[in-house]
Amino acid sequence: MADVRDMYMAHAAMRREFGLLPQLVRDVAPGDTRRAEVVGAHADLMCLILHTHHEGEDLLLWPRLRERGGAEAEAIVPTMEAQHHAIEAAHAQVVALLPAFRATARGGEALAEALDALRAALIEHMDLEEREILPLAEKHVTAAEWKGLGEHGMRHAPKKILPLVFGIAMYEGDPEVVKAVLAEAPGPARLIMPILAPRLYASHARRVHGTATPPRGTALTR
Repeated sequence: MADVRDMYMAHAAMRREFGLLPQLVRDVAPGDTRRAEVVGAHADLMCLILHTHHEGEDLLLWPRLRERGGAEAEAIVPTMEAQHHAIEAAHAQVVALLPAFRATARGGEALAEALDALRAALIEHMDLEEREILPLAEKHVTAAEWKGLGEHGMRHAPKKILPLVFGIAMYEGDPEVVKAVLAEAPGPARLIMPILAPRLYASHARRVHGTATPPRGTALTR
C-alpha cells in the first residue's frame, strides 16, 4: 500500500515557502523591480507547485478514497474538497496580483495580504490532511496509485524546473524518504539529483531568502 511519507516532505516545503513569502513581499522596496522580480518569480513557482499538487489530489486521490474508504472517507473528503476550493480562490487572487508586482514593485501590501490568506487556508488544510487523510490513504490506496500523484505533478510542470522543485522538497526531507522517492526515478536522476537538487535550492534560497538555510517550516507554523 501507499507510503505517504513523501506527502509530509512536500507539506514541509510548502509550509516553509508560503510561510516566508508574505514578509519577503513586504520587504521589497517600492520601485525595486529587480527584487520584486526575484520574489515574484519565486511566488509564481510556489503557486505552480501548489496548483499541480492539489490538482493531482482532486483527480486521483479523492475519488479513490470515496470509493473505498466508506464512512471514514465520506466524513472527511467533502471537507478536503471544500478546502481545495477555498485555497484555489486564494491562489487565484495571488496569481492575479503577481504580474503587476513583478513589473512595477508596487502593490506589495495587497499581494502580501493575499499570500497571508493563502498561507492560512493552506496550513489549515495540510494539518487536517495529515491527521485524517494520510492514514486513510495508507489503508485504501496502492503504492502504484500513490506514485501516480507524484507523476501527475512531474508531467504538468516544466521539465527544466523539476530539479529545483525537488531541491525545495529535499531541504527538510528525511534522507530515507528522499532515497525512497529517488528509487522510482530513472537511473541518471537517481545519481545526479541528490547532488544537483540541493545545490540548486541553496543558490535559489540565497537569491530569494538571503541565505542557503532559511527557517524550517515547522518553526514558522507551530
